[in-house]
Amino acid sequence: MTSIVKEILASPIQMADQVSKMAEETINFHGECMDIKAKTEKLAALLRQAARNSNDLYERPTRRIIDDTEQVLDKAFILVDKCRGNTFFKRLFTIIPTTAFKKICMQLENSLGDVQWLLRVSASADERDDEYLGLPPIAANEPILCLIWEQIANLLSNGSVEERSDAAASLVSLARDNDRYGKLIVEEGGVPPLLKLLKEGKLEGQQNAARAIGLLGKDPESVEHIVNAGVCSVFAKILKDGHMKVQIEVAWAISELAANHPKCQDHFAQNNAIRLLVSHLAFETIQEHSKYTVVNKHKMNAIHEHIPAHPMANNQASTQMQNLVNAVKTSDQTSVAMTEHSSSLNAKVVSDGGGNMNLNTNTNNHNNIAGVSMNGREFEDPKTKAQMKAMAARALWQLCKGNLSICNNITESRALLCFAVLLEKGTDELRTYSALALMEITAVAEIHPDLRRSAFKPTSPACKAVVEQFLNVIKKGDNSDLLIPCVRAVGSLARTFRATETRFIEPLVKLLDEREPEVSVEAVIALNKFACTENFLHDTHCSAIIEAAGAKHLVQLVYFAEQSLQIPSVILLCYVALHVPKSETLAQEDVPIVLEWCTKQAHLIAEPEIEQLLPEAKSRLELYQSRGGTRAFYS
Repeated sequence: MTSIVKEILASPIQMADQVSKMAEETINFHGECMDIKAKTEKLAALLRQAARNSNDLYERPTRRIIDDTEQVLDKAFILVDKCRGNTFFKRLFTIIPTTAFKKICMQLENSLGDVQWLLRVSASADERDDEYLGLPPIAANEPILCLIWEQIANLLSNGSVEERSDAAASLVSLARDNDRYGKLIVEEGGVPPLLKLLKEGKLEGQQNAARAIGLLGKDPESVEHIVNAGVCSVFAKILKDGHMKVQIEVAWAISELAANHPKCQDHFAQNNAIRLLVSHLAFETIQEHSKYTVVNKHKMNAIHEHIPAHPMANNQASTQMQNLVNAVKTSDQTSVAMTEHSSSLNAKVVSDGGGNMNLNTNTNNHNNIAGVSMNGREFEDPKTKAQMKAMAARALWQLCKGNLSICNNITESRALLCFAVLLEKGTDELRTYSALALMEITAVAEIHPDLRRSAFKPTSPACKAVVEQFLNVIKKGDNSDLLIPCVRAVGSLARTFRATETRFIEPLVKLLDEREPEVSVEAVIALNKFACTENFLHDTHCSAIIEAAGAKHLVQLVYFAEQSLQIPSVILLCYVALHVPKSETLAQEDVPIVLEWCTKQAHLIAEPEIEQLLPEAKSRLELYQSRGGTRAFYS
């Protein structure tokens, strides 16, 4: 950095000296040239001061200001050179307007102001003595750029942590106000000093830095720049060892970066972000959260520290902990999975004199020796813990979106069970993000059969727990923020349900009756996945739809719903007619007439899926219904 800045400054210093020397040799306009000489000498002195302080200079504004200064000095050089003419013909044919000197002097004044501002903004706050920096002339056309430079320079300075924290907070405000400001902050080199503050700062400064980074990643190009600056490893370290309030901001920032540029998902996964986020999600949620954790020889001392030398009041708990130590010692592997020990240790209930005591109070002691550092987070207040879980779920939601590898990592852990528990017992925000994460995981599972078979086996306890929560949410139907992702997830899992598992059909059908259009659309789309020909149990599911009065609701939607809801309703009605054509209910609800009406609607026939499905469903229904008309079937 120092050598680069010195190299930038060398050329204008030489040019300023040359202009000053040439001004003394002028014959014409000697007085005006001496004014130029005085200003260039001042400028040269400031440039030399800048060169001496090159360690403190902020490179981005230095380049811009020095480039402009060089252009001004070049113009001054040309003007002064014209005034050196010492022959009659050169003086005769050289025309120099008097305004040229005023213009050059003004530009030199501006350059002086720019360099003075550069020196002040690069100085520490103590040296400036809280002096208001103002705007340099170079920022006349874009004052916000100067403010960004000032705050980044404060981050780069050797000032106090509080001053750097305030600078990060100012960048947060700028990035939040305008996306263009965020791009300028990234372009002007704001990310590296923010990462440095995140690693070295105090609590408030780290929070501001993490929040700023999350706000800066508004587009793929900016996110790419942030990732290349090393954000993934810094965030992973904070998630492992940082203060929980900083971890909350980091998890939120990860979700923002992943949402705006999904290609960064794998970078975070390679830096163990998935494992760390799942650990936060599982902390105090389920006992098996140590699925990811291992104990090696470095953890043995920590284990022994949790077994006091004096006799424990609770002998049974002591025995459990000693068994844990013995298991580690006798293991042939270098590490021992802690899941079974964690489960038995936390589930144990022992007698304590006159009453019972659950050993869940020992969970924290166990957590402290786990592979992921807890760093005292068990002592955080419940609200902060809940917020941490919510942001962890939010980050996992964005990280697993469309990513098979990450979805595999998540489902191989205990995260599915965590999501099920949190979907039932979490705060509103936590329930929503858990539902959204499950929605994305099931969407990937719908496309990839291997993931669907491994993660969502009907016999899997985690799958059963998740499915039960989906069913509870859909049956209640009172929260659209939860309802829509849960309905989508159920649709994605439609092929995993057994023939006896038709309990989702009725609550989904009820969502077709006078609900918000966006809810009804999702319900119809989910039912289509149950009823489609690709679903092996389509006959069973279509019969269940009819039994739940689905035909009646679908007829109403086909006639009266908006096009976004009408089209999937027509498709579902076609599937039902195609797979259960013998149903008397279809005739009672005039489904043949409805399908005939659909064939005359140009906007419906224009849909490729309807164009292919409707004639087949209509002809099959006519084949099984009475040729004398729909009502004749019952005569």
